[in-house]
Amino acid sequence: MVDNQQYDVIVIGTGAGGGTLAHRLAPTGKRVLILERGGYLPRERDNWESTAVFVKGKYRAPEFWYDKHGDRFPPEVNYYVGGNTKFFGAALFRLRPEDFGALRHHGGISPAWPIRYEDLEPYYTEAEHLYLVHGRHGEDPGEGPVSAQYAHPPVLHEPRIQQLSDDLESNGLHPFHLPIGVNLVQDAEGRATHESVCIRCNRVDGFPCLVRGKADAQVVCVDPALTHDNVEMVTGANVRKLETDATGRTVTAVVAELEDGSEARFRADIVVVACGAVNSAALLLRSANERHPRGLANSSDVVGRHYMRHNNLALMAVSHEPNDTQFQKTLALNDWYLGADDWEFPLGGIQMLGKSDADQIKGEAPRWAGLASPDMPFEVLAHHAVDFWLCGEDLPQPENRVTLDDKGDIHLALDEKNNIEGLKRLQHKLRGMLGKLGMHPHHLLPHSIYLHKGMPIGATAHQAGTVRFGTDPRSSALDVDCKAHDLDNLYVVDTAFFPSIGAVNPSLTAIANAMRVGDRIAERIR
Repeated sequence: MVDNQQYDVIVIGTGAGGGTLAHRLAPTGKRVLILERGGYLPRERDNWESTAVFVKGKYRAPEFWYDKHGDRFPPEVNYYVGGNTKFFGAALFRLRPEDFGALRHHGGISPAWPIRYEDLEPYYTEAEHLYLVHGRHGEDPGEGPVSAQYAHPPVLHEPRIQQLSDDLESNGLHPFHLPIGVNLVQDAEGRATHESVCIRCNRVDGFPCLVRGKADAQVVCVDPALTHDNVEMVTGANVRKLETDATGRTVTAVVAELEDGSEARFRADIVVVACGAVNSAALLLRSANERHPRGLANSSDVVGRHYMRHNNLALMAVSHEPNDTQFQKTLALNDWYLGADDWEFPLGGIQMLGKSDADQIKGEAPRWAGLASPDMPFEVLAHHAVDFWLCGEDLPQPENRVTLDDKGDIHLALDEKNNIEGLKRLQHKLRGMLGKLGMHPHHLLPHSIYLHKGMPIGATAHQAGTVRFGTDPRSSALDVDCKAHDLDNLYVVDTAFFPSIGAVNPSLTAIANAMRVGDRIAERIR
């Protein structure tokens, strides 16, 4: 297949960056082509089955990457319309203003961004409204200034989580309602009303949503964009390389392998890469040519470098009282985000996870030898489980990088001990509070199955930083508008542009930035 049509913009990828950008450009009337490696996620009962999703990894991409030792591992990536947002927990946090400046950590410096919080703030507000974020600005005393309140009220806590919130407050802390993107209408008690799309179940976190109640990129952006006559999408299009003209300044063709094995070339005035931080870097590296011997946009040699993925821990505490919560992902705590009274460096944040069930706990059992009470059956343990997510910042190191071998396979080098002291101290803070929070003080169990972590490097859901933006072409691949320094018509809008990652989920920042860059591209093609 050779496509001779000329488009105004080609967007490669349909996740938080690519899907949002396509949605932003759809009303321009310009011809937009979306290329997606996967298809639509099948809607089936297994979407909500823990064994299928977590234990067997049914929807995870059937591929392997390689670590710095040459050992292969299954990455946490999903190739479907909507990208990894089909499986994200829809926790949509803003970075703090301090995250946009240089921050001193125990393990080094988190570098400043070339834009300020104030530059992204209006887009944060638009992103929160578009992705149906439920929350309440003003509850987290450390958050940045906002131009508008969330369009939707916070998802109300169920009784056990409300008690947790009260206990945290009584200990002098500042819990707040976790900002989450769901299409939910609640009654006065927090129950889903009859007109609500979200049914407030226990499958929001890590599962695809069967009822389209989660604000993922497919539901919120891609499907609405495709209602515009000027927007098209080709699924099953695995983009293998980008070709340039003889000068090397212009991308002239996007070369993709289609589902039937044939090759197709697509052409556009502007090409936008949004494949995910690892795959975007790999695409640019694979596209090396005579003018760009180290890969496209890589005269600075930073493409693939400075990979980040957060220092994360998923942990399960055991409540003295049963925890009947269904929709548990409603609370967060950032009191130690930038430091503590006994430590001057940032620790990170704590938030709730989706509720563990017996199947997940059974899958964890082999890893819990000697940690869990042997006289507590899986079902009882699940009924008393309270699940936490701890998120600390890792730092961008040039040696943490994506490379390709002679076969084109992806290799990911990672220092897994990068700036981990803050996360250790955050875990210590949580463990020290368990007795005051109505939980067994000696049971804080690693919930590694949630992270798809056969190996720590496999937790790639928060991947970022491999095609960083900046003002200096010698130390960045992209300019402040996320256009490649080295090319005139190439942009990158997934989390690859991040110079640092902060200690909150990166999706909302990717969405807000895609809106910002979308406006720049719209001005250009207009």
